[in-house]
Amino acid sequence: MAGKGIYCLCLRNSLTSLSIGRLGERTFEEGWHLYVGSALGPGGLARADRHQRLAAARDRRPTWHIDHLLISDRFRLAAVITAETTDPLECALAAAIGGRSVQEFGSSDCHCGSHLFYRPSDPAGEVCTAMEGLGLAPAIRRVI
Repeated sequence: MAGKGIYCLCLRNSLTSLSIGRLGERTFEEGWHLYVGSALGPGGLARADRHQRLAAARDRRPTWHIDHLLISDRFRLAAVITAETTDPLECALAAAIGGRSVQEFGSSDCHCGSHLFYRPSDPAGEVCTAMEGLGLAPAIRRVI
């Protein structure tokens, strides 16, 4: 992937509880979880590739909140949705997606309540629509 932007990871999971670093024990309902991230820093959208590699290999200790899900055998990365932008739209995308969330997940460096949201069914179309609503052109990569 080239450029900088924002991304959304769509993960399918069974009912589980996990310890998420300083957030402590959290319960995740069976269904789908969407994680909104920024790729404006060094490496740009290659960050989404890093997440995909970690989900496939499950071979490193978790660094960020999302890593705990990516290395868990209860979660499967189903899709990676990216959009190129140089504008800081990560929080705007999180707000556009909204709804049921895991409080404080992935939002320690902003004022959002969360960057991880729950859906009972595949949310990829909804994420693409939210990105388009922000004037972005989403690209979806199905993983499973």
